[in-house]
Amino acid sequence: MTIEANPTVEIKVLDARLYEWGLPAYQSDMAAAIDLHACLDAPLTIEAGTPAQLVPAGIAVHMGNPYMAATIAPRSGLGHKKGLVLGNSIGVIDADYQGPIMVSVWNRNAPGTEPIVIQPGERIAQMMFVPVLRPVFKTVEDFSADTVRGAGGFGSTGVHHAKSGA
Repeated sequence: MTIEANPTVEIKVLDARLYEWGLPAYQSDMAAAIDLHACLDAPLTIEAGTPAQLVPAGIAVHMGNPYMAATIAPRSGLGHKKGLVLGNSIGVIDADYQGPIMVSVWNRNAPGTEPIVIQPGERIAQMMFVPVLRPVFKTVEDFSADTVRGAGGFGSTGVHHAKSGA
């Protein structure tokens, strides 16, 4: 499997206002993701404690490569400073999906706090393209090798520094 560092992804503009607001682009030379705009016709008020809402990003993409996907993540500042996060934690866009990109947004603040207002054109999330491994599954009765950890799950490796010995 070979993954290009700069694969081609087709972007279809579904909302012409993006030509004014800015087409999806990397905001710095080393940015990992492109920002997504809220393609709304009016401000959207999201009260704390209410269900997540879908906001159109105004684009569709075509990757056409089974070894890549796109992920949608919250913008760090909006999540930390305002409490605007994704309703589904992280969004995954499969390589064969060609429909409109939608962003599930949620106000994680405590009930009774100020609502979050999203303005039309505001950059509300980011989309990152990532490589995808597609393993071939082999059904077995026993694994081919044992590990020190084995089936040890939640908390089985402890919480202290490895060097502390505690």
